[in-house]
Amino acid sequence: MKSSDKEFGFQYHDDPIYSERASGRSPRSATSKVVAFLALLLTGAAVLQTTLAANISLSSGEPIEFGQGIQLTTACSGSTALTVTPNSSFENVAGAGSFYFSSVTVSNIPSSCNGVDFQISAYGETSTAPLALFNSSSSNAVVYNNAGTFESGAGATGMTVSSGSGTFTATFTTPVATSGSVFRITLQSAQHALTVYNIGDVGPGGGKIFYIDAAGFDCGASHTSSGSPTGGKCNYLEVAPSGWNTGSDPDMFWAIADNRYTDIPGIPNEISPYNNELAIGLGFKNSIEIVSANGDYNASSNIYAAGAARAYAGGSKSDWYLPTTAELNLLCQWARGVAPSVTTVCTGGTINSATYGATSAGFGEISYWSSSEYSAAYAWFQIFDGSGQSGADRNYPNYYVRPIRAF
Repeated sequence: MKSSDKEFGFQYHDDPIYSERASGRSPRSATSKVVAFLALLLTGAAVLQTTLAANISLSSGEPIEFGQGIQLTTACSGSTALTVTPNSSFENVAGAGSFYFSSVTVSNIPSSCNGVDFQISAYGETSTAPLALFNSSSSNAVVYNNAGTFESGAGATGMTVSSGSGTFTATFTTPVATSGSVFRITLQSAQHALTVYNIGDVGPGGGKIFYIDAAGFDCGASHTSSGSPTGGKCNYLEVAPSGWNTGSDPDMFWAIADNRYTDIPGIPNEISPYNNELAIGLGFKNSIEIVSANGDYNASSNIYAAGAARAYAGGSKSDWYLPTTAELNLLCQWARGVAPSVTTVCTGGTINSATYGATSAGFGEISYWSSSEYSAAYAWFQIFDGSGQSGADRNYPNYYVRPIRAF
């Protein structure tokens, strides 16, 4: 195999197709018959009993494999062979129906592929143009391998990705290509193209970008130089959108009753607000420590600020957290249209200013909890009317919560 073949795809054939072709029968019709036969074996009773129904469901919605999978080597995998298995599902309509290329599973992915994009395309027997996969214009399914986890690439509305260790399955919500039209499937790997964001842009979590550091800052669960989703430093802070809690920002206690007068292990006490660059990205680690001490968040029985922030999953992201004083101060400056300064306390401006794109941010001129401790009994908060930061008794329930994330 030429090196270009390794990088740019593979020819997909199933053994039964070769034998059918040798006898003069179409490879597409052979594929359809194999898939149809499998469907009948699995759900023959359902087909016989509901033939006249407007719609029927075959094999409980589970996909059926085209074949046993093809092994190939891509540019990122070295000598390790990945296994690619396309799947089909039957979409029934009144008086008709078709098998569609509905999902594809890629497995046996080595760690050397961490941080790359996988691009999956399907082709007909003679056409050089890729087939539409999950809407009329999406002919390439891009899946990003983020250091062992996988997510849909940019513009992949209509595709979901589930993953495990070294494997992912990309499923098309409304598949477009029929299984009989798919003759060849390609898998390409390329370095992940990082999206460049500006202040005020919508971020990958569906919130707004409110701070950018081109040089990068430590972040992640352990607040390290390799803690970002791409395995390096973080460059952006994103704030959850207005209505993240299905309404206005909620007010709640900083901690549960048992921990309102107890130091949280791993979070130092700060007798003055730690508005320092070293505190940017630190809120994730702080929030994890708070949740560890207070137990998993429950909206009806275990409600507290950091727990609510960590439980938020906007954009299918699981790394939202309660900001530190430094991060909260930057958020206040963005919301009020004030030039960002890590060491200067937020003041001036106008709430939800259009200057940096905060018009729809939905902040009130109210007090927001940080994840930073003042003492065993107090935590820091920020007043978004521009009047500063202060420490408050953790037993006070009327301060508000807005999650952020770093990437």
